Amino acid sequence: MDVDELVGLRAVDQAAMLRRREISAVELLEAHLARIETVNPAVNAIITLTPDLAMTMAEDADRALDEGGALPLLIGLPVVHKDTHETKGILTTFGSPVYRNYVPTRNALIVQRQQDAGAVTLGKTNTPQHGAGSQTFNEVFGLTRNPWNLEYTPGGSSGGAAVSIATGMAALADGSDFGASLRNPASFTNTVGFRPSPGRIPSWPSKDVWAHHSVHGPIARTVEDIALFMAATAGPDARIPISIDEPGSVFATPLAADWSGVPIAWSDDLGGLPIDPVVTRALTHARSTLVDIGFEVIDAVPDFRGAEEAFTVLRGAVYAREFGEAIRRDADAYKETIHENTAYGLALTSEEIGRAIETQTRVRNRVTRFLDENRFLVIPTAAVPPFPVSIEYPTEIAGVPMRDYTSWFASCSIISLTGLPAISMPAGFTRDGLPVGLQIVGRSKADVDVLRAAYAFQQATMTWQRQPSI
Repeated sequence: MDVDELVGLRAVDQAAMLRRREISAVELLEAHLARIETVNPAVNAIITLTPDLAMTMAEDADRALDEGGALPLLIGLPVVHKDTHETKGILTTFGSPVYRNYVPTRNALIVQRQQDAGAVTLGKTNTPQHGAGSQTFNEVFGLTRNPWNLEYTPGGSSGGAAVSIATGMAALADGSDFGASLRNPASFTNTVGFRPSPGRIPSWPSKDVWAHHSVHGPIARTVEDIALFMAATAGPDARIPISIDEPGSVFATPLAADWSGVPIAWSDDLGGLPIDPVVTRALTHARSTLVDIGFEVIDAVPDFRGAEEAFTVLRGAVYAREFGEAIRRDADAYKETIHENTAYGLALTSEEIGRAIETQTRVRNRVTRFLDENRFLVIPTAAVPPFPVSIEYPTEIAGVPMRDYTSWFASCSIISLTGLPAISMPAGFTRDGLPVGLQIVGRSKADVDVLRAAYAFQQATMTWQRQPSI
């Protein structure tokens, strides 16, 4: 098997080959390093490479594999970590000049759990400054390009992670998602991006242990790979009170299921969001695919009134806390959109924040009741196809002006507001050959249920098998 074939395999297939000793962890690492050397200069997805550390970890994995016995789930698999996740002894910049030389003395929990599961750390992936925005660029490392067309963006903020997977430079990648940051880049690169329920993979370290807006999660080639990642990294942590008290082993379960007659709600636009007709056209076949699977597909959408405004207010409040003092200390170090978001948040009143929390609660309750009758909600992941890297964000969609740099990904952000699990699946391509994703939203804490529905769609389409020519 040559390098291209090997790195193009699913993570679960690579893991099986390692366990059968058909390939060593060192050989698998070398194949990925060769792929990185060939592809990364064109896409700039992996911005800090750690080959020496990776080789040591791969050699340790081979010794464990030779000894046999009980083996951790990710043993020998090459993985990459988003540059907003702290990595012990490895440069972690958050895409910010302020942290250009920052080397943490600890790992983020999502990183530590991968390493504890035997994964081999290849390096760090690119992200916009502090993960702000859904276009991957920063002053420290520059921009990341979409492998399907190098003149287009892979989205963000986990753009480097998505490109690493789409190009076979890693078996698995971690990321995070506040408004759209795991789902948009997956949609733009023909990969799978999963936003788990808040607390499913506890976020540590954290300035706010009650925070539920941003979650940590995976990007991978297939749903099986997502389930493998979740099995290795999910589970409670006593330091995070919102963590879900279920072990990661709940994801080590068969994904096949019978969906005959199960009601599922379909919406082209979430009740009136502007959606580029190119996206709608690329997803036309997806509805009939769900019917073919056996779902009873119903044209329906929950009442999302107030959701966009509430998300904007609550995001502003988070940015005021995160960046207010930092901008006062060194205003020039932060990009304009962070300035704007922070200024907006600082100007909010406690009454406005309180009303947004009440609205969030009402929206969550309405959507939860809706999903009592409809097992899932299926919608476009992104309102637009990938756009040129020269554009920071779309300023209008289908003739509708966007309010700010977050408005264009409302099809994801209002789902974030609900706290429900959601996944972006490879679903189609534009006439120009650019990927388009389909988002599946599930019931409260029904993460495994979402993966099973996504698996059925994946097996019916196999769109994930189409890979960029790069």
